[in-house]
Amino acid sequence: MVQYVRTRFDTSFAALSDATRRGVLEQLGRADASITDLAEKFHMTLTGMKKHVGVLEQAGLVTTEKVGRARTCKLGLSRLEEEAAWIERHRQLWDARFDELDKVVEELKRKEHVDGRKRK
Repeated sequence: MVQYVRTRFDTSFAALSDATRRGVLEQLGRADASITDLAEKFHMTLTGMKKHVGVLEQAGLVTTEKVGRARTCKLGLSRLEEEAAWIERHRQLWDARFDELDKVVEELKRKEHVDGRKRK
């Protein structure tokens, strides 16, 4: 069996793969919030939200600070620049492939149109 080393990308993309976690990031982009506030906003248990925040924290997307009895969450230091660059490289690759496919399709259409006129 192949063993994979978990990279920072794996951690970031795993954290972003969940809609609730993406929603938490959007919420924290507007204002810092306690885990309790986030749990209420997303209609989930405190334990469930703590798990989501833990995944985001492990990826560096969120930081938490305990102030009194409340744990406040804010956006972390990770700005996803490397991940965005990786996505952009692959987007460009796919765009180039689709551009080539468009050329093939257009050529086939042109040939089909020319052949259709010859048969009439």
